Amino acid sequence: MLKKIMMVTLLFFVPVVIAAPNNNENPYKQMEVAADQIFSSINNQAEKIKRNPEILREIVKQDLLPHIQTKYAGALVLGSYYKSATPAQRDAYFAAFENYLIQAFSQALSMYKGQQYQIEQAKDLTGKNMVSIRVLLINADANQAPIRLDFQWRKNTVSGEWKAYDLIAEGVSMITTKQTEWATILRTDGIDALTKQLNSLAKQKIDLDADIPQSTPAK
Repeated sequence: MLKKIMMVTLLFFVPVVIAAPNNNENPYKQMEVAADQIFSSINNQAEKIKRNPEILREIVKQDLLPHIQTKYAGALVLGSYYKSATPAQRDAYFAAFENYLIQAFSQALSMYKGQQYQIEQAKDLTGKNMVSIRVLLINADANQAPIRLDFQWRKNTVSGEWKAYDLIAEGVSMITTKQTEWATILRTDGIDALTKQLNSLAKQKIDLDADIPQSTPAK
């Protein structure tokens, strides 16, 4: 069950962080327009995607990445290893991390089957720089309880823009999961080895029939 949750988590992390530029000051508004925006692109190119799934990469690059705090999320994953890395190592890692996200999100989008969801009612953001917004994923089977997702948003203190940086699915954080999953390679081989691994993962082709590889949840 947890593997299924993490798979659906990755899928729904994609549309929820997308937003129209004039809505960047309000994460709730971003979430309201997100699904229509990304899935419209997919639906409009459905036949082309069937012939060439790599098109999903371009959708992710154009419609998704500008609205994710990639470096912030990547730095959180590194934890203490971020400070010990050289500027050159950081640049290489962040480039690899972004390419990894492109591949992972593209593969996740290939699983879109028209799922429904409910976003919690907007709350007052006055004085807040971070906010958690809950989304319930509604299963087609009425006998199955909705899946609870809590999206973590952060406001840029300079630009005032809100962007997503983490997602907690049924209590499991994606950031914490990646920290756990990559801790060994960072500890034994260092950031350069992780960067090499991410670059390798990023090159995997998008497979419309494949399941998303599952991460080991944090304990």
